[in-house]
Amino acid sequence: MTEAAFPPSGADSRRPPIYTPDERARRDATRWTLVQGLLAPVQFLVFLVSLALVLRYLATGAGYGAATASIVVKTATLYAIMVTGAIWEKVVFGRYLLARAFFWEDMVSFLVIALHTAYLWGLLTGALAPSGLMALALAAYAAYAVNAAQFVLKLRRARAEAP
Repeated sequence: MTEAAFPPSGADSRRPPIYTPDERARRDATRWTLVQGLLAPVQFLVFLVSLALVLRYLATGAGYGAATASIVVKTATLYAIMVTGAIWEKVVFGRYLLARAFFWEDMVSFLVIALHTAYLWGLLTGALAPSGLMALALAAYAAYAVNAAQFVLKLRRARAEAP
């Protein structure tokens, strides 16, 4: 791994801009930016619906099938946005993941993906009871909420830095 994969050291309190002029031009020119811009709100909507279904199941014991299906759909949208996001990162920054500008977002994304994948594993193998599966889904969703906030803050910062 090259040094560019790691975030800037804390010794310099000035943050470099998110995008160099060339990276900004590549970001604006690639169709993957539009794909990410469409998938992100779709994933967030799926998350909200699924969260409501999971909480309903936990509160009432009803709707396990709907909650489970919604978590599977949420996981599928997560995988789609991760794959297309890696392609976007390659086009813009020249590397599939862990570009300097998105290092911490990618690191938290790994946790989000691991938790969602663990849910699928628990569901498919029967290793977890429904209550354990729903608890794992809530942990995955909490990590996703943190990750989504990271990306919203990064988007706001990128807009503020725009020429």
